[in-house]
Amino acid sequence: MSLMVVGSMAFDAIETPFGKSDRIIGGAATYIAWSASNFCQPIRQLSVVGYDFPKEELTVLEDRGVVMEGVQIKKDEKTFFWSGRYHMDMNTRDTLDTQLNVLANFEPIVPESYQGAEFLMLGNLVPAVQHSVIKQMKERPRLIVMDTMNFWMEVAHADLLEVIKEVDVLLVNDSEARELSNEYSLVKAARKILTMGPKYLIIKKGEHGALLFHGDNVFFAPALPLEDVFDPTGAGDTFAGGFIGHIARTRDISYENMKTAIIVGSAMASFCVEKFGTERLRELSKADIEARIRQFQELVNFDIELV
Repeated sequence: MSLMVVGSMAFDAIETPFGKSDRIIGGAATYIAWSASNFCQPIRQLSVVGYDFPKEELTVLEDRGVVMEGVQIKKDEKTFFWSGRYHMDMNTRDTLDTQLNVLANFEPIVPESYQGAEFLMLGNLVPAVQHSVIKQMKERPRLIVMDTMNFWMEVAHADLLEVIKEVDVLLVNDSEARELSNEYSLVKAARKILTMGPKYLIIKKGEHGALLFHGDNVFFAPALPLEDVFDPTGAGDTFAGGFIGHIARTRDISYENMKTAIIVGSAMASFCVEKFGTERLRELSKADIEARIRQFQELVNFDIELV
């Protein structure tokens, strides 16, 4: 197995109705790596940080099998920073501060040792940067998975459409699917988005689960009802990490295995929201993950007899 992850490594400051964090470690690639490393290693990380990013954070990820050769360290610039406040529903949020810092001029360079990666996970980033990574690969990965957001649909729409043509699996949430397709019905939205290039579309619906579309096939995975949700910031990235981690571990890119991967991703995301930042992900055991996946199985497994 060979997995490459592209995305931000950052600082976040988060406020929710249930608590508040100071500056903590975040970023799409960080969450993806923490999640995926439970299922496959090594993970080849491609990102950028500033002089202020703690070296011990890189070390602890290296200890989990995350290769840092592709992580640029800018000694005269600060790390990307985002601050936000969540509303009571925990699905909507206000951005309080965004400091691009090292991300403003990030030009990823794929090391020679990363070439030949079977699986490529493009975390949420500038579409042109995502595309540049694909173009640097001498051999196309077996599966390219891409996450994006509504911001890029508004400010880099043409670039976004170009990179979407190149990917196999696209991850968006329900509002982003509607914005990208100009369709309210998620079924119609999925049908239109699948004509843009991807073979598979995953629509994340937060606390209401996730949908997988492939051709005329649709699969729904529920979200686990949780008593406490403290911080949903990295949930989508953690979902992506669990999804691609399972795919990379099994090396099976069939529709049936992607259904399993969505359950795995949903299980990992359900852990992420239980504490601020990556804190919950850092303390997980294999037994914790297996037990949580069994909970998801019980949610969707039932017998029925039609009389």
